[in-house]
Amino acid sequence: MNNPINLAEKFASSEKFKVLFQDGMSLVEESASFLDGEGREQAKGLPRATAMLYGSESMRLTTRLMQLASWLLLQRAANEGEMTRDQLLEEKKKIKLDESNPQIDSPGWTELPREFVELVARSLTLRNRVMTLDAELYGETVTPTSGSIGGNPVGQQIDLLSTALGATKR
Repeated sequence: MNNPINLAEKFASSEKFKVLFQDGMSLVEESASFLDGEGREQAKGLPRATAMLYGSESMRLTTRLMQLASWLLLQRAANEGEMTRDQLLEEKKKIKLDESNPQIDSPGWTELPREFVELVARSLTLRNRVMTLDAELYGETVTPTSGSIGGNPVGQQIDLLSTALGATKR
């Protein structure tokens, strides 16, 4: 009797995972750089309500990216034999992938800096790819929320296909 091939496990130890890892870490660095530099300066000129929205959404973005980076680092450590599956599963319990989406109907959303909105959208796409891969690897029944701002069901399907095929989106 043949054992079925787990495509998610193959992906997790492939060159395509390395690309996902690099993309994720680059997004973390890019976001940190923006939030500490240009984003901070742009936020100073925002109306009060928009500045409050920017502050709360930037905290959510940072938290989301730190959780994603943790997941990617754990998976890489497991792929490279630095930890057993049991160790990985124990450490993975500490990671809570944020399933919430930004409140794009909030007053001031359209006034946020374009670069910031793009970083948020890219972080959601990465989150959905990681959540899909996590569910495939570890048998969790997590349904990613929309990876694009606005809840586009077609975009959700494209994210799922991209994850399955290992494609990268920007």
